[in-house]
Amino acid sequence: MPRYTVHVRGEWLAVPCQNSANTVRWLGKEAVRRYMKNKPDNGGFNSVEEVQFYVRRCKGLGLLDHDDTLDIALEDNEFVEVVIEGDVMSPDFIPSQPEGVYLYSKYREPEQYISLDGNSLTTKDLVNLGKGLYKIKLTPEAEDKVKASRGVIESIVNERRVVYGITTGFGKFARTVIPNSKLEELQVNLVRSHSAGVGKPLNPERSRMLLALRINVLAKGYSGISLETLHQVIEAFNASCLPYIPEQGTVGASGDLAPLSHLALGLIGEGKMWSPKSGWADAKYVLQAHGLKPVTLKPKEGLALINGTQMITSLGCEAVERASAIARQADIVAALTLEVLKGTTNAFDTDIHALRPHRGQIEVAFRFRSLLDSDHHPSEIAESHRFCDRVQDAYTLRCCPQVHGVVNDTIGFVKDIITTELNSATDNPMVFAERKETISGGNFHGEYPAKALDYLAIGVHELAAISERRIERLCNPSLSELPPFLVTEGGLNSGFMIAHCTAASLVSENKALCHPSSVDSLSTSAATEDHVSMGGWAARKALKVIEHVEQVLAVELLAACQGIEFLRPLRTTTPLEKVYDLVRSVVRPWMKDRFMAPDLEATHRLLLDQKVWEVAEPYIEKYKREHIPESRPISPTAFSLAAAKNTLRHHHSDSDEYDEQ
Repeated sequence: MPRYTVHVRGEWLAVPCQNSANTVRWLGKEAVRRYMKNKPDNGGFNSVEEVQFYVRRCKGLGLLDHDDTLDIALEDNEFVEVVIEGDVMSPDFIPSQPEGVYLYSKYREPEQYISLDGNSLTTKDLVNLGKGLYKIKLTPEAEDKVKASRGVIESIVNERRVVYGITTGFGKFARTVIPNSKLEELQVNLVRSHSAGVGKPLNPERSRMLLALRINVLAKGYSGISLETLHQVIEAFNASCLPYIPEQGTVGASGDLAPLSHLALGLIGEGKMWSPKSGWADAKYVLQAHGLKPVTLKPKEGLALINGTQMITSLGCEAVERASAIARQADIVAALTLEVLKGTTNAFDTDIHALRPHRGQIEVAFRFRSLLDSDHHPSEIAESHRFCDRVQDAYTLRCCPQVHGVVNDTIGFVKDIITTELNSATDNPMVFAERKETISGGNFHGEYPAKALDYLAIGVHELAAISERRIERLCNPSLSELPPFLVTEGGLNSGFMIAHCTAASLVSENKALCHPSSVDSLSTSAATEDHVSMGGWAARKALKVIEHVEQVLAVELLAACQGIEFLRPLRTTTPLEKVYDLVRSVVRPWMKDRFMAPDLEATHRLLLDQKVWEVAEPYIEKYKREHIPESRPISPTAFSLAAAKNTLRHHHSDSDEYDEQ
């Protein structure tokens, strides 16, 4: 009896066929019926008959005619896919590999627009554009600037002037003059030859960010692109037509040439392209499916599309936003661990931090007070050890404001540089419409974002380094007064033993990844481009470091919640109980050993989605309103001194007098 393996919305189904005269339509319906049968909500459908779909081979992705019989269209045990209309196929889909995990969702075309002018884009804006939350349009002022700069280029061409990148070759060929009849061919050749990247393609979110950022830079009006071509690029973005962009190949000067060339290659209808409607396909067919035409490059336009630091900067935006999110939540996770380990809040006293008023340090200490202040949030756990004989805590608890604080300040420093880079013209040559001339310079050099992102990786890594040591304290019974590895019947159960090893391995990887890429430089283009930034690798490894930090803190969060189980029926403060409840909404307590990876992934997802921050933020903001005067701007020092002296849980018996204050 023939049997077919059918992929439906991330699930593989074995469908036997007793009658080889059955059609492809029958196979599709039978697969959907089996899929619905396995789902509690029938997969969101009322009946098989209402489901519209098409069927294609996994190998080669060839579409099958619904009316063909199976004995003609398919071989026995062939892999096929049923694609339900309206679904979006993950770009990570690998045909004919049933072990893969494929994500499907409904694609919702955004209705709102962001107006770009080249001067006011924020890191948050760009990340939201990457998520597909907005379409793009230009401001009228930006359109006027674009038209004015294009006029300069057309004058140069008409007057047959010799200008780099417009009527000459590139790099070592800068002295080779190109005749007017071949200027358009010059630009196409530039894009094709520079599309020499390797490695995995950027995912759709990162491709959207890269495309959106290049549009923003072009909108400044110093690149010489025509308004017609820029509108075509915007139309491709708004349709979510995203070129295949390998992540490796840029040395970060002259800009990110290889990845931006792949971006331009798709826009001219060559190479591969992805859209929610088509999945991966030839670029010209993807554009055609959306009613778009490939860009026809005019003089200077190929260079305008590929010369700049936009890959470094767009990945840097994601890195900064994710770093900010995990740094905020690291304070909450550490506060929960301090509770479980019965730590003191003395070290977060306002007067201590007023004497060393770094902004980040003061901010972190304030968050700890807002989560642990016993006047606002009585804690039964804290009260249970109020008069213990320990005087002070280990550095991993006591020094959180100092260690987490400098991470916050590092993120702020890097964010300033990335925000400036977002709204900078990074072409060469620059087109100055008001002067009616072009000037060659070096704004394409990626040293600024490269150095900043190397610094970001070094700074943010410390959140994982200190978190891993807190995990050790949670799991080590000689340090925690809790059961070994946070589990009952130790020996029979191993509990968090290997979860801690996972955290340690990620911290170790980070130590290698934190080596600055921007300290390296290799001369390229026949020594014409003799110093480069290596910023592309700085950006990619910064993201990898941040991902590891998120995963280590997920282990700590899960371990701290498990520690709470052994302190029950005592309760912690209200905001930390809310955090505990959030974690328990996705991961049940660890009563005996089970498959742990899904629990870690679920907790990691809470941090990625900033759910931990969302739960705690209202309590932090309320505490801030009650403790910081609103009558004047708050400097770092004022932030510290303005906060009222809290009656914190001074349970490590320094003096009875202190307890009474």
